[in-house]
Amino acid sequence: MNQIMELITQPWPWYVAGPLIGLTVPTLLLIGNKSFGISSSLRHICAACLPAGIPFFNYDWKKEIWNLVFVSGIFFGGVIATNFLENPDTFILSERTITDLKKLGIHDFAGLMPADLFSVNALFTIKGFIFFVLGGFMVGFGTRYAGGCTSGHAIMGLSNLQLPSLIATCCFMVGGITMTHLILPYIFKLF
Repeated sequence: MNQIMELITQPWPWYVAGPLIGLTVPTLLLIGNKSFGISSSLRHICAACLPAGIPFFNYDWKKEIWNLVFVSGIFFGGVIATNFLENPDTFILSERTITDLKKLGIHDFAGLMPADLFSVNALFTIKGFIFFVLGGFMVGFGTRYAGGCTSGHAIMGLSNLQLPSLIATCCFMVGGITMTHLILPYIFKLF
């Protein structure tokens, strides 16, 4: 039993986790001819909760309930992993990354998400508004405009050899690199 718990609590290498995520695509296709994607679940939740007067939400969302169960599993799996299967090792961040983040004014490296950016106090600042509200809007708009999120395009679309998914994934990468190296440093300097 200890060996199983040790296996579960340790981070898995990319060459194990990556193929397992990749195998989600053929599994969903074989089991029920379903497409993998996370962003569509928000539409299903809105269709279930909002009045049917909005044409975008006026469809039979009950046919997509499997997607809501799938996303609920991801959420509750994260809750269980965070509360009961915590990795006992301390989080190790590259020295180069720490140096680069300190240049940007980020000094708290206690976990995966620095408190200088991701805390309740940071939420009510101009920098917090830019990151959470404006950034969230841009992610939501981009997801809708691209016809899916990064997981849907990069995992499902590319495995189905869809050209729009290849274009969207390339744009996600270019946007992420541009934001990280060109725009983000200026946002930190301003605030």
